[in-house]
Amino acid sequence: MPKENTHRIGHKPHLLAIAWPLLAELVLGFGVGFVGMWLVSKESDTASAAFGLANHVQGAFFLLFRIISMGVGVVITQNLGAGNRRDANRTALASLGASTWLGLGSALVLFAATGPLLTAMQATPDVRALATPYLHVLAFALFLDAFNASMASVMRSHLHTRETMFNILSMHALHLALCFPLMRGMGAMPAMGMVGFALALTISRGFGLGVHLWLWRAVLGLYPTWRDAVAVRWDTLRSSIAIGLPGAAENIAYRVAMLVSVTVVSTIGTAELATQGYAMQIMNVIVLSTVALGFAGEILVGHLIGAGELRAAWKLVRKCLFWGLGVSLAIAILTAATAPWTMRLFTHDPAIIAQATTLLWITVLLEPGRTCNIVIITALRAAGDARFPVVAGAASMVLVMGFGSWLLGIHFGLGLTGVWIAYALDEWVRGGIMAARWFRLGWVKQAVASRRLVNRTSAV
Repeated sequence: MPKENTHRIGHKPHLLAIAWPLLAELVLGFGVGFVGMWLVSKESDTASAAFGLANHVQGAFFLLFRIISMGVGVVITQNLGAGNRRDANRTALASLGASTWLGLGSALVLFAATGPLLTAMQATPDVRALATPYLHVLAFALFLDAFNASMASVMRSHLHTRETMFNILSMHALHLALCFPLMRGMGAMPAMGMVGFALALTISRGFGLGVHLWLWRAVLGLYPTWRDAVAVRWDTLRSSIAIGLPGAAENIAYRVAMLVSVTVVSTIGTAELATQGYAMQIMNVIVLSTVALGFAGEILVGHLIGAGELRAAWKLVRKCLFWGLGVSLAIAILTAATAPWTMRLFTHDPAIIAQATTLLWITVLLEPGRTCNIVIITALRAAGDARFPVVAGAASMVLVMGFGSWLLGIHFGLGLTGVWIAYALDEWVRGGIMAARWFRLGWVKQAVASRRLVNRTSAV
């Protein structure tokens, strides 16, 4: 077990005190997506398939922003844990310029490459016709989300999770309020369907950015300038990118493997693609608590590493796993057991309901592996061991999830069930690798190096 440094961070909130505001954000975010899928499902299963497919594309682009937000969050928590507020503020302001250019580039690529992306994913002509205008509008929201991701990460790193929660909740509430009139029409306003959902999303993200700017001034005492928004300060961001790039690469590898599996599902049929979208929406309920615990653990582990408290960090992750495994398994069983009824919110097709229910029971088997992945990977990243998850997990994501989806789903003829078995196998393989890394203390060397780097920069 690693030795502790005698230095302690002055304020150490309880894990659940950090996790519950994050969970509230995630629950409402899920609620917005759930309502969007429900409204779209009233049009047709084809529209649902297009909505689900387009959201996978948008999610893949959003992961690029994690390069900045993930790395910035870890660097700031480590600096704050070491009492180095000056470098924490410099890193926060430097994140804005990087967010501008990364967000703008992502939005332009998504807008210009929508057609080729959907074609590459084997989307049928009727699905492409619905998904294309939706993704074009989402490109604007994507640009704004680049700022919201990095600015929220800075707030959370300072342990202001409640203030961030209220902003995110307000943003999602506005999105929901605008969804119904824009999607279904009201008075002289025509029904815009999926495009209305994307437009509501864009407006709400603009609102959230405005509130984040106010929070930075009022709560953190940070006053960004136009120069901060356009300048890319590589020297300041070097440490953040060194952490964020491998972390984002791990997420991108996962998303690419997921897109490969979704492409496999697209070749099976539109009904299966719709079933995949419905089951994914329900499955998101299960993972919310685990993600909240993982993010909370990442914040606190970063502070503890900066303070040199490695033993406390090791124990904290064990606690996160205990809560995560218990809660996620209970929710997974409840979700699978109630699937024959909850799926009727989206469709009354008995074949789709039966297949989606089977997929959710597979999720019960998948969940322990995924919990280990989420909790431990975020902890490794906070400890400065950001490269290991992508190096160790990439092979599983490519071979077990990506190739396994084709092998089980198409080659062996198991269809959508085979694809989800591949998901479960991948989570268990990577979860076992990550658990061994953490509990055998393979991360300690990187944590000590991160601690020394923070001390060295604070002394300059």
